[in-house]
Amino acid sequence: MERLELIRTLAYAGFFLILFGIAELLYHCGKVQVEITRKIVHLGTGLITLSLPLFLETHWSVLILAVSFVVVLGISKKLDLLKSINSIDRFSRGSVLYPIIIYVTYWTFTLFDDVLFFYLPILILAICDPIAALTGKRWPLGKYTIWNETKTIMGSGCFFLSCFVLTLIFAIPLRDNWIEIAMITLFISLFTTLAEAFSQKGWDNLFIPLTVTATLLASQYLFHLS
Repeated sequence: MERLELIRTLAYAGFFLILFGIAELLYHCGKVQVEITRKIVHLGTGLITLSLPLFLETHWSVLILAVSFVVVLGISKKLDLLKSINSIDRFSRGSVLYPIIIYVTYWTFTLFDDVLFFYLPILILAICDPIAALTGKRWPLGKYTIWNETKTIMGSGCFFLSCFVLTLIFAIPLRDNWIEIAMITLFISLFTTLAEAFSQKGWDNLFIPLTVTATLLASQYLFHLS
């Protein structure tokens, strides 16, 4: 790894640690609820991640970051640290799965040389998922239970709507076929909403981006895009 690439990788590690530190201060000193601090870290991680293609030249750098934070988050859970992320009254693998899916989406982006494969999965996960969770808790209308987890029609509806708008905004400038744009927007919104609804114990952090990626791959196959 070149020296500049290493410096940038270490800088990103520092940015993520600062984000964790802010969440810890909010939780311990500001008495902010853990569900809020988790969403702050969730959103902040997504926003920081969006700049990765601009500054890191190889997926190996992203892999190093992902593995490092999987280890850090795993140890923090074992030792009961990072309470702003881990102090929830349910079992969740979401925090550990997040770094993994960041690497997978970045690797897919480098493989296909198409920024939509990176930005769209990360944005939908970073923005739409917290919107669904927060609106569902604030206005718990239309509760329904899938397996052992309770969701709301309000949360799922807000997820679908925000995902639809976000996908449309990004698909229009990056695709020139309106049939493809309509298909991508509708099916990504529908399938990711279902993925969010059916995912348990934080697995939505994996299945939502993978659903976006699978839909984009299907559109490439159907429309014979390189």
